Amino acid sequence: MPLTDAAIRRAKPSAKPFRIADSAGLYLEVSPSGGKLWRFKYRFDRKQRMLALGIYPEISLAGARHKRDEARKLLASDTDPSEHRRAAKAARDSLALPIALK
Repeated sequence: MPLTDAAIRRAKPSAKPFRIADSAGLYLEVSPSGGKLWRFKYRFDRKQRMLALGIYPEISLAGARHKRDEARKLLASDTDPSEHRRAAKAARDSLALPIALK
């Protein structure tokens, strides 16, 4: 059964971190301190991996599902979403470096 916004708001922290599943690998991880983090679990090259999508409520349920769908499109085109994110970040950082040195 898919996750609802009401269920997310009702989720209270416990002594150990726990997960609330949505669908297609998306879940919300609730930490003992009360933080709620969106995660996407997937497999690439027969290895299980996890991609952090953001913090609730900054990223809404609909936003997290959109990010999950984008990551699934990358997987369908045989691209690891984690590596894609690292490459994009490296490209942004390499463009910002010369400006910072001025």
